[in-house]
Amino acid sequence: MSWTESALFAMFINTVLKSTAVLGAAWLVTLLLRRRSAAARHLVWTGAAAAIVALPLLALALPAMHLPGFLAPIRTGLLFQATVTASGAGGAASAAALATKAAPAVPAPWRPDWMLYLMLAWAAGAALGLLQMIVAAAAVARVRYRSVPFGDANLCRALARSLGIRHAVDVLEAGPGTMPMAFGLLRSAVLMPADAAQWSEERRHVVLLHELAHIRRGDTASHLLARIALSLNWWNPLAWTAWREFLKERERATDDLVLQAGARASEYAGHLLEVARTMVDAPALGWAAIAMARPSQLEGRLLAILDPGVNRNSPRRATAGLAALLAVAVAVPLAAVQSQDSVAQQVAPDVDATIRAAMSQKNHQMLENAATAFENLRQYDTAQKLLESAVAIRGDVSGQQSAEYGIGLLKLGELEQRRNNDKSAEDFFQRAAQILGNRPEATKALMYLGTSAFIRKDYETAVGYFQQMQAIDPSQTGTATMWMALVRERQKNVVEAESLFQNALALQDPKSPDAATTMVLYAQLLRQQGRLDEANTWYEKASVIQKPDHAPKPVFAQTAVGSGVYRVGGGVTAPKLLYKTEPEYSELARAAKYQGTVTLQVEIGPDGLAHNIQVIRSLGMGLDQKAIDAVSQWHFAPGMKDGQPVTVAAAIEVNFRLL
Repeated sequence: MSWTESALFAMFINTVLKSTAVLGAAWLVTLLLRRRSAAARHLVWTGAAAAIVALPLLALALPAMHLPGFLAPIRTGLLFQATVTASGAGGAASAAALATKAAPAVPAPWRPDWMLYLMLAWAAGAALGLLQMIVAAAAVARVRYRSVPFGDANLCRALARSLGIRHAVDVLEAGPGTMPMAFGLLRSAVLMPADAAQWSEERRHVVLLHELAHIRRGDTASHLLARIALSLNWWNPLAWTAWREFLKERERATDDLVLQAGARASEYAGHLLEVARTMVDAPALGWAAIAMARPSQLEGRLLAILDPGVNRNSPRRATAGLAALLAVAVAVPLAAVQSQDSVAQQVAPDVDATIRAAMSQKNHQMLENAATAFENLRQYDTAQKLLESAVAIRGDVSGQQSAEYGIGLLKLGELEQRRNNDKSAEDFFQRAAQILGNRPEATKALMYLGTSAFIRKDYETAVGYFQQMQAIDPSQTGTATMWMALVRERQKNVVEAESLFQNALALQDPKSPDAATTMVLYAQLLRQQGRLDEANTWYEKASVIQKPDHAPKPVFAQTAVGSGVYRVGGGVTAPKLLYKTEPEYSELARAAKYQGTVTLQVEIGPDGLAHNIQVIRSLGMGLDQKAIDAVSQWHFAPGMKDGQPVTVAAAIEVNFRLL
């Protein structure tokens, strides 16, 4: 699938999920308002339609907002393992040996592009619905052109004034038997049948009053809005339910307005029944016009009209305005929420255009979100280009000596660190540390500079950076103390090193990953001193913290662990590894003589790649990221279910060992 197709598919999925969420929320709100008026419930459905139509437009216009994910470990029963070895004295990491032997890569068989077909099916349905609206609008325009003015103009004007309609409304006369209807956006109009001249004055009065009530309520505009929302969500049963509720509440709200204008309920119900019985409905015009009476809705309307206990109050203008603001308040953040991959896919076709748009809006966050997505996709050059532009925006807005500018330099330093461009990373971090000074944000820069000095064996410089970390950010005191313990250990000052390790453990959360790292390093020191029992005690404590959840699996073999994600078994075959990129040992972990196991939870998709990679057993020291970077490049033959490739959950253990 090309970048453009991926972007469209990401937008389609986002629209599906968000539209369904909006419709579900509207349904719940209308249930809570079941004792309120039909006009209030209709306002809710109108707001939902407006939000649905606005969502795809807002998603393109707004910068992405990411919600933190909380993903519990999944016991998949499918485990891949890799072992990474390296010399503790330095040098490049050696090749990894994969426990599950990889087969030679083979070309993937041709498979239908189901994502593209799915989008085409949706687009075809949406286009058909919109085409029906266009055809109906043309038919209404033709009827309007052929119609003549209705004879009782004085009655029309008087009723319009009584409803508070300030603008002119065209009341037209069509052929005999035509169902009365209202239509028009810029020029509102009411269509009456030619045989209305033979009606009683009372019937003409209530029929005109009903159609003008639609004009007064703005139903001709909301009708088209709801039709567009339905066309975009034609595949969704909830959208059709919402459409039926929208129509029902609209007609009941209009009936309530007619009754509030002075019509007697019993007489109005009788006239409504007679119109529905004798007039001919025109379904083809229903996509662009509002007919007075449809047989499918009639029974419920008549019962509501004759029920004296029904709440018939119309929302005030302030209430309608508040509802509109609420719809916007729901749509804007919902539209902004999207995955990082979708950000990258949408930006990919024209990065330069995105940079120009961000520059014009002075919006560095837009570029940084996109850079994060590209970084996760290992498209580092594009990520760097976006981040450099984001830093330029920070400098223009806040100045090149501001904390905002320093934070932008930090992001560039972190990118260069991930790319293993150590010299460039150190330069960015040095500049960031100078600008940020004693602000807590400088901690990241000081950590990198301190560990870089440690790797170079410039121990006193390293201690200076770690002491500065302690001074400006108390939350990092434990980590800084751990690193100073490592410095003293390398300087053969075992007594002070042990004391610093103990101080670090006292400062850290005893259940945190940082504490587990300190425990392992302290245990290594104790082991070197021959204090094996003490060392084993700390190893065991660290293992408890680092260990992923190994609770028993459910008794059934096949279970979807996410939306369309399966475990192996029950007709689901396991993916097979075709190609692997060897993980590398981080220089930081090698310098600290640190080792252990990183466990990753992944979803191996139909494309044979690992997606949604989550660390469920962390080591730190840069090893987690090294494991992710390697696994994200592995290629699999996908798991199969009923002869079709499916997404299968798996775990991958990467064992980092020093020789």
